[in-house]
Amino acid sequence: MPTARFPLPRAGADPGRRRVLAALLGAPVLAAGGLTGCSEDQAAPEETGPVELSVFWYGGAKRAELTERVLRLYTDRNPRVGFRITWQGADGYYDRLATQAAGGNVPDLIQLDDGMLTEYARREIVLDLSAYVADHRVDLRTLPPGLVRYGQVDGRTVGIAAGQTTAAVVYDRALLRRLRLPEPSTGMSWTEYVAWARRVTRVGEGRVAGTMDPSGDHRAFWLWLRGQGGEFYRDRQLGFGADALTEWFELWRRARSGRATPSAALVEQAEGGEPTRQLVVTGATAASFAWSHQLPELQRLTDSELGVAAMPGPVEAQWHRASMYWAAFRGTRHPALVADVINFLTNNGEAGTALGHERGVSPSLAVRSFVEGSITDPAQRRAAALGAALSARLGPAPGPPPQGHLRVRALLLQAAESVRGGETGPRAAAARFLARADAALAG
Repeated sequence: MPTARFPLPRAGADPGRRRVLAALLGAPVLAAGGLTGCSEDQAAPEETGPVELSVFWYGGAKRAELTERVLRLYTDRNPRVGFRITWQGADGYYDRLATQAAGGNVPDLIQLDDGMLTEYARREIVLDLSAYVADHRVDLRTLPPGLVRYGQVDGRTVGIAAGQTTAAVVYDRALLRRLRLPEPSTGMSWTEYVAWARRVTRVGEGRVAGTMDPSGDHRAFWLWLRGQGGEFYRDRQLGFGADALTEWFELWRRARSGRATPSAALVEQAEGGEPTRQLVVTGATAASFAWSHQLPELQRLTDSELGVAAMPGPVEAQWHRASMYWAAFRGTRHPALVADVINFLTNNGEAGTALGHERGVSPSLAVRSFVEGSITDPAQRRAAALGAALSARLGPAPGPPPQGHLRVRALLLQAAESVRGGETGPRAAAARFLARADAALAG
């Protein structure tokens, strides 16, 4: 697991440099009342001597490179502050965090996703940032309100979006051109999407299937539910019943019978979400489902040009969704300083430029606008264009998923696999899922 230390300066180093936070390098900031300038006079929290903050996140080498660069920018502006950084891939990340939490030695600043935010908040592992948000030491006034809400658990702000993303269809644009077929488009219904996928398989003479089978993908099912006025969760309980899940499984049973999707074995290879196994990358399908901010990474894995569109269904079923969060350890000895670092990562224009869209588009609308012209990677630009096109049409954000969400996700995947493999019928699989998921949420 890569670990690095940024050397701390000598004890007498000048702590009084002004930092550039929400000033955005001179760019205006969008506040509730319109465009305003932000002061550069707010100093970093005072510390009596050099401080080293520990930071831990998951991701690849590119994310590490960009994040380390931004943390160095913070140290440039606050010379008494250094960082001890650790990062690793997503596999095993939460196992390591759990071990650290059991020992009471969680890093000062950590990266979480929405599957774990509620659990860490209710277990009192992460710091309540509400006081820092209230007086704008962590300034969320330029974030979409739904994105702010998506970091709140039980009325407390416990996570700040590190980026915004969209559940998306990633498709092989080059393949579709060769087949002379239309690209999937934002706003297609699920029925239209399955019909498009069947056509791809037919025109491609079975050499490639139209789409990944998302019957076990909680993102796809959640959006399908919202497109019909439903919801995945209602407070701490499931928001749907057996009839809805049965209908979802039946949709994909018909898709499989129409050869819109590939074999069950291929689908199961890709269901873990590992980018290298995405079927649009391996060439097994013309389209897969991913987060929009993953498009650049997926593009690096294939020579074919990839395109991106919103998930099928009404755009209003989507919401301002955090790709992941920055959260502070409740036991940190430097809470105000960690909050200041989060504010810097969220609101500083130079930081936003350096980070690019590796974690998704910047959570701050002002920073997003400021860095727009600096993004040169074509795949990043395509992902950002999708986010911009959807932004004004997104629906209200739910709260982050309740404790037990990761178990519910796993159970949905198991139920879908049992239907796909012919072991269980759609209704029996749905009934079994509901009983086990209710128990997971109750526990």
